[in-house]
Amino acid sequence: MPASPRAFRRVLRTGRAPLTSFGIPFGLSGLAGTWTMATGVLGTPAGIGEALWVFGLVAWVAVFANYLVRSRNNGGTIRGDLADPVQGPFAALAPTTGMLLGTHAAVSLSAGSGAGHPLAGALPGSPAGLLVGLVQGVVVVFMVAALVFGAWSVAQLALRMRDIDTLHAGYFLPTVAAAFIAGQSAGTFGWTTLSIASIGVGLLFWMLLGALILGRMAFRPALPARLLPTFAIFSAPPAVAGNAWFASNGGRLDTLETVLLGTFVLLILVQVMMLATYWRLGFDLGFWAFTFTAAASGTYALHWIGGAAAPGAGTGSAVSLWVSGAWVSGVAGTGILATVTLLIGSIAVRSVGYLVRAHARSTQARA
Repeated sequence: MPASPRAFRRVLRTGRAPLTSFGIPFGLSGLAGTWTMATGVLGTPAGIGEALWVFGLVAWVAVFANYLVRSRNNGGTIRGDLADPVQGPFAALAPTTGMLLGTHAAVSLSAGSGAGHPLAGALPGSPAGLLVGLVQGVVVVFMVAALVFGAWSVAQLALRMRDIDTLHAGYFLPTVAAAFIAGQSAGTFGWTTLSIASIGVGLLFWMLLGALILGRMAFRPALPARLLPTFAIFSAPPAVAGNAWFASNGGRLDTLETVLLGTFVLLILVQVMMLATYWRLGFDLGFWAFTFTAAASGTYALHWIGGAAAPGAGTGSAVSLWVSGAWVSGVAGTGILATVTLLIGSIAVRSVGYLVRAHARSTQARA
């Protein structure tokens, strides 16, 4: 592995909380979404998904607070972190995760109040209806924050010269990932025009940045080991775009979804081909880059399984898949859910051990 460029070494030495830590609540929220999807397709207990959503919210608040506290105590500036060519793009995960959490909260509150769709107009002026509207407003704030940061990030690419070796797949986050998830949230709320517009933004920057990132990976020295897991993000766009389009088009299997499915299969196979390389890497928190790609991919696959087994409607449970003759889909869906959960769960468990050891080393160094 070639030596790290100077920019990488500087970032990896900092005592400030890394912006990459926002990948933790992002991945947990993605896993929660996969379990929520599995409830409709496989009939898994809804409580598991809800518990994971709460866990994701707690993690998001904790990571946000940790970043602010550690940043204040270790010098530097937040603006400096945002402008950093290596970790800056990961700041997009803060509002993007907020969109995921807020959208699910609005849907859950609406369903609990009997309002049905969050924008169905039921219970106007009621406390439940007002609360749903308030949560939707918070999601809009996150959308605007993500939009502003994405535009600022693109402007920085035009205004500031940077070393091409600092480019990595995390550059998808401010524009591609944020736009697709904004499209998913808008589609869930029934804001079809905004949803399609957001998906269009994501598709544009997926094409533009994807070519740059692949070119950097192919024709420049390999990424440092601690940043190589970010290449998992390279395979996320088809699944994230597909989930957004499902939210926008009512869950139909159409031509665009078929196009995205083919791209999805190829890019997931790329990651499979790299498993041996990933396996040889030493573990650190950078492995959370795998988690949302895995979760989004699992959710997307379950969308297809549900739609293919019962066109135009959800299947309801693994038992109904079996009885209807689609038992292969039921087994596949269960296997996908188990694989995604095992992967993210193992990264979470290893992260706890990693943080405990890091804290022990820090304590010894101060003693």
